[in-house]
Amino acid sequence: MAIAAAMNNNNNQENSSSSSKQDEHEHDMVMPGFRFHPTEEELVEFYLRRKVEGKPLAAIGEKEWYFYVPRDRKYRNGDRPNRVTTSGYWKATGADRMIRSENLRSIGLKKTLVFYSGKAPKGIRTSWIMNEYRLPQHETERLQKV
Repeated sequence: MAIAAAMNNNNNQENSSSSSKQDEHEHDMVMPGFRFHPTEEELVEFYLRRKVEGKPLAAIGEKEWYFYVPRDRKYRNGDRPNRVTTSGYWKATGADRMIRSENLRSIGLKKTLVFYSGKAPKGIRTSWIMNEYRLPQHETERLQKV
């Protein structure tokens, strides 16, 4: 089980003149719970852990969408994930990054993926990226047995 945060890279870039916009809204009040923008630690420790434990929750976003996905395997007895869709595929970029809590305890892993339309290896790279968060394998197995 993993939690994924997908976004269109073109719509997620900051404007260099944002300081004047910030000044306009400096005194705006944001109501608690109005905006969903969890930290990586909150995504892993609260949302993903609760999902694996079978506890109820909901997740919504603004420019980013959060959803849970079972990790489909490419081969029945293998560990390699299947990330193919009807219109393309998600390709991993770089190495997994460790997610740590405030006390530096290892709590999960983050993998960045880019969406390619078409079939591999001739797919066309798009501006969509997804960050996949997952619990360490031993932690997932332990929580699912409880």
